[in-house]
Amino acid sequence: MATETEIKLSLSATAARQLAELPLLAATERSTKLLVNTYYDTPDHRLRRERMVVRYRQQGRQWLLGVKTAPPIAAGLAQRAEWEAPGRPGEFDFGHVDNIAVRELLESLRAELLPVFTTRFRRDVHVLVPRRGVSIEVALDCGRIEAGGMRRSIREVELELLSGTLNDLFAVAMDLQASVPMHPEASSKSERAYRLLDASPLLAVKAQPVAVEPEMPTIAAFRLIALACISHLQSNEQGVCRSDEPEFVHQARVAMRRLRSAIRLWEPLLPEPFVARFDPLWQALAAELGDNRNWDVFRIETLPLLAEAFAGQLDCERLARRVLLRCASSRRASRRALRSEDYSRLLLDFTAALVALPDRPAGRLADFVPRCLSKRARRVNERAAVPLQADVAARHRLRVAFKQLRYGLEFFSPLLAGPLLTDYHQSATALQEMLGRLNDLAVATELVAAALPAGSGAAAQAWLAAQTESLLPEFMRLLDDFQHRSPPWQSPARPAGDGSRELAHSL
Repeated sequence: MATETEIKLSLSATAARQLAELPLLAATERSTKLLVNTYYDTPDHRLRRERMVVRYRQQGRQWLLGVKTAPPIAAGLAQRAEWEAPGRPGEFDFGHVDNIAVRELLESLRAELLPVFTTRFRRDVHVLVPRRGVSIEVALDCGRIEAGGMRRSIREVELELLSGTLNDLFAVAMDLQASVPMHPEASSKSERAYRLLDASPLLAVKAQPVAVEPEMPTIAAFRLIALACISHLQSNEQGVCRSDEPEFVHQARVAMRRLRSAIRLWEPLLPEPFVARFDPLWQALAAELGDNRNWDVFRIETLPLLAEAFAGQLDCERLARRVLLRCASSRRASRRALRSEDYSRLLLDFTAALVALPDRPAGRLADFVPRCLSKRARRVNERAAVPLQADVAARHRLRVAFKQLRYGLEFFSPLLAGPLLTDYHQSATALQEMLGRLNDLAVATELVAAALPAGSGAAAQAWLAAQTESLLPEFMRLLDDFQHRSPPWQSPARPAGDGSRELAHSL
């Protein structure tokens, strides 16, 4: 078995021409291959569900049977097991697969395997040797995917680590990106082919559970969680840029909030320059999408209530027109942010810094979790101790502290006791949702003032204030209920495979 470690970057036709002319590549020998790949799966796409790939590759007169595992890609980085051996198309001898579980699964499906799609592309290959002991293949692929009678272009660079370290691989990727605009690719060729085959609409993607373990080093756990946050963000990129569905922007912002919460949770163990550099950058990017989210919520949730409450009294048609204009304007701003070179560089720079974090002794994750969550719970209690009913800013500070605690619970759910975690999380979720409703009303008050001429929104603002007042008793009840719950991290950790994974899937 070989382990393939690569960074995948997409680029425009102009950038592809620029890449070929870079002195860094022009100084090395180029080899060119024409590759035709036929991918196989069962009629119900079992291999896709198992995140595995079986393909036959034609390279000149030779045919190679390849098998790959397909873990999620984050910021273009993929590390996967790969097996390859000569074969004849339509024949599936998996004897070269030395992972018993993988081989047995493939052999059980052998009779069902059918061709499902094809990729055809020209591959221009350069091998860079930045220093002794380091060798990196730079492959520019230009061609197409053919699936279900449809086609989609391929134009991407794959940087494969032949020898050296991940730091060496990222150094080359960042050097190339500094010269030519390239974006870390969030999906493999096979994933894009399946989407083309399905002809299914883009769907917003929620955060997925992360398989942290009690004995895992704390920095390794942070790296795993942060990469999952990047994958969550990139899973919604295309939706933000191509769809008007508000959930894509919402999930992109959730991904960045989770990432910033992880940085805050681990801050005592992270290098100060890492936190000082990247936390403000992620905060700024989230803010660029924040206006879009606020106007979407106002349009979908608040505007219909105002129209009902002020039927015939408030110029709701004019308000609706102005809100739609603001929604469209803020959506364009979100798309500019995620199509920008700054965003592409941030993804690559952050992931490079993430994999370079020193795995210095910092104890087991199981020892870190109680200290970390206790600190967040104390902060929640401190911010809940001040008068909250008449103080919008104080409620917002409590909401921020609460999110960090809740995301910590989600990150660490595999380590925490099931029933107690479920009760605590349900109480925390109910309270955070109430804080979110109160925050939406506070933001709506500002948006009414922005959308209507001075003075004409007074009645609507008074109505929003009354809605806030009506929610405060329930908010205080939920807060009291939460404060009487027992923290689940004070109970012994349970082994993997218990109900904590089911909770993680529900988050």
